[in-house]
Amino acid sequence: MSEIAAELARVQSAFDQPTLTLLHQRQAAVVITVFRQAFGRDNRPVPTARLHTLVEGYLAELRDTPGETPESIPSGSGRELCQRWMRGQWLVRSLDETDQEVYTLTWHAQQAVELVKSLARDRATLSQHRISTIVDTVRRFNADANPDPQARVDILDQEIARLAAERDRLLGGGDLPAPSEDYLDEGFTELLSLVAALPSDFARVEERFAQIRGEILAAFRAEDRPAGEVIDGYLARADEMMTTTPEGRAFEGAFTLLRDNELVGRLRADLAALLDHPGADRLLSDADRAELRGTVRLVREGLDRVLSQRSRVTAALKEYIVSHDGARDRELEQTLRQIESELTAWMGSTGPRATVEVALLPARPGVEQLRERFHDPADDLPPERLRTEPTAQSGPELGELLAQGGPTMPELAIRLGDALDRARSGGTPSLGGLFDQLEDELRRPVEIFGLLQLATQRDLAPGDGEEEYRAVRPDGTGRAFAVPRLEVGPATAPADGGPRPTPSSEESPA
Repeated sequence: MSEIAAELARVQSAFDQPTLTLLHQRQAAVVITVFRQAFGRDNRPVPTARLHTLVEGYLAELRDTPGETPESIPSGSGRELCQRWMRGQWLVRSLDETDQEVYTLTWHAQQAVELVKSLARDRATLSQHRISTIVDTVRRFNADANPDPQARVDILDQEIARLAAERDRLLGGGDLPAPSEDYLDEGFTELLSLVAALPSDFARVEERFAQIRGEILAAFRAEDRPAGEVIDGYLARADEMMTTTPEGRAFEGAFTLLRDNELVGRLRADLAALLDHPGADRLLSDADRAELRGTVRLVREGLDRVLSQRSRVTAALKEYIVSHDGARDRELEQTLRQIESELTAWMGSTGPRATVEVALLPARPGVEQLRERFHDPADDLPPERLRTEPTAQSGPELGELLAQGGPTMPELAIRLGDALDRARSGGTPSLGGLFDQLEDELRRPVEIFGLLQLATQRDLAPGDGEEEYRAVRPDGTGRAFAVPRLEVGPATAPADGGPRPTPSSEESPA
């Protein structure tokens, strides 16, 4: 293959990347605008339902914008467009820490967004600041990587001499040269471009861990390799990704940065000093200032997302190890071997065209009733033994309970029968009079209802007016009740269906 053909192949492979396929389509400007508006500068996760609504609202506003043609606006609902962008590898859907489904931009889409943002800035890229940055970076890199100890010592001596001379000059009252506005503008531009590239770098590591998680789960489901081999492969790939890939090394560097509290504090102080510079107000917009001020927060959030994705991979490994049942696998293997043995024996005694009816699924067992509750030994425990010794707080006695109960019907029936027998020889004239002659235990207020019920069963004749029943409560207090008068006459048969009164001790059977 010639050099030009090889170069064409490399360019074509670059154009096949999702970053350039996004920028190469006709509706790229609208899609990039929607991405920048919905996800912001730090690629914050957006809940799925909210993004569907936002996409529909943004596109509705853009359709009403003068100068926009229908061909430049994507068609379809918000859900359909998000699914289309997921197939294009520009969006990824996952679960956040609260198990809520969210969308995030892939690192391909973030690269496209940052490229458009850098092109939208009307600032020069070749500048004195950039050249000096390159010179300083090369010298610092040489000081760290030079294998010659004497060369590294010479570089450090030169740097120490330069810094000492500058320090002495300033202490001696020398002038402090102020940087030009162009130099500040170039410096802020380069700093913003470096900060803007952080979300895509973190997203690349996060997506790589998600890919490893999917591959591990697929390997577990396939069961074509031992579980230990799959786990060893994951550990080796994770270590390789952190040490050999550019995004992995960048992640480790960011992780080292955040573990150094002194370095983080120095970074915050330097950013605050730059933002407080008198020329920063003229050169930076509010959005640029907010982006620089949130650099440490941006790094922390990116690290948290990567660590969360790595924790999900570890959780998948743990779940498989805990739930994997070796005994069940051995039982299944023995069952399959037994089936193979029976099949071999059957094939030895049948012809080549013999068939056997085998049900696809086992028949459902006909069970009339299934036990819903099984024996519980706790149900057969005897009750606790009653305490026989007297307690300080004993319950009410039997007499107190009886005094609080209903009417004493058997005793009242006997007394009423006696009164009816005496009425033949001029006894008690009324039911109230009979009640007043009873003992205090039978003159409770509730006994009036029992006596009236017995009188109803005896069909006593009503008298004129009312009479007074003087009742006695169980506590000894009295109360009078006005009750219609009932005459005590000869005994009659009870009403149909009613109970017969208990005969008195003086009566004899008929």
